Amino acid sequence: MLYHLFYPLHTTVSAFNVFRYITFRTIYASLTALLICLLLGPWFIKKLTAHQICQYVRDDGPPTHTAKTDTPTMGGLLILFSIVTATILWGNLTNFYVWMVLLVTISFGAIGFADDYIMQRKKQSRGLRGRSKLLMQVVVGLLVGALLYKRADFDTHVSVPFLKELNPDLGWAYIVFATLVIVGTSNAVNLTDGLDGLAIGPVTVAAATYVVLSYVTGHVKIANYLQLRYVAGSGELAIFCGALVGAGMGFLWFNSYPAEVFMGDVGSLPLGGALGTVAVVTKHEFLLVLVGGIFVIEALSVIFQVGFFKVTNGRRIFRMAPIHHHFELKGWSEPKVIVRFWIIAIMLALLSISTLKLR
Repeated sequence: MLYHLFYPLHTTVSAFNVFRYITFRTIYASLTALLICLLLGPWFIKKLTAHQICQYVRDDGPPTHTAKTDTPTMGGLLILFSIVTATILWGNLTNFYVWMVLLVTISFGAIGFADDYIMQRKKQSRGLRGRSKLLMQVVVGLLVGALLYKRADFDTHVSVPFLKELNPDLGWAYIVFATLVIVGTSNAVNLTDGLDGLAIGPVTVAAATYVVLSYVTGHVKIANYLQLRYVAGSGELAIFCGALVGAGMGFLWFNSYPAEVFMGDVGSLPLGGALGTVAVVTKHEFLLVLVGGIFVIEALSVIFQVGFFKVTNGRRIFRMAPIHHHFELKGWSEPKVIVRFWIIAIMLALLSISTLKLR
């Protein structure tokens, strides 16, 4: 909105020329989202508390988590409001990819809201049925995949990190592939959201990484120099990712241990879906496995635990899954688990950025 309002005036007032630069607008989108969270956070938490919108802890979780009962939840609404507002203010609203990411963010946010709302109505830790929730996510993912596939200028080749010569063309199957990336990332982030600040930290780190990846992918000279697949217009997603970074930092102010508010599914599902969509648009789908390595580990720990439990008639690999609970039960304090996972997320992000030259 501000881009469309002020940039056309640059011929009269030269200072408005700064609005043409994605870097400038990314920085201010991040600051805008951060300030929205910080300013509205206390008021929003009070409203959640007043309406008794609180966390219901699962019965089979670690004993120490009973203290989290009655902590306000659905704080993801604040994150989404901050991201969407900042993106609309600073983004180029004629950009197709910006609207695609906003579509996923809002749609997955609605699914998460329904899930959280049912939990509040039933006053229990379970909301929507797993299959129903997954089906709705898949429908949105297929829609986004189809819309991208229908674009004449969108490439259905996929890039593999470290293997610049390997670029298979998936054709129409790219729709299914994109859906798997979007839905898989959404649910992986959701599984990670089990400790104070554990999910939002790596989400913020991953978003910061995709600020860089979006910018270089959408810059024809840099993309050609780095031998990346150039995607015209994808640079605008740096503004969305910047807004996500700002909102993530702002929410972490209140979500850090001991948390004053939890994000709930209304936060974790759309944040993961948005990251998956950005990865698809920027043609760094496989790199997301490395960027979001924490989410992959968390998801795999659940898959392996459930599979091993069924095959061996009740035996377990971990003391509890997702894996962050395993470390808790081994005696790690909650803050130690959280900070160590953040450190790993930062290491993986740096390694991911390095792959731009290691091709």
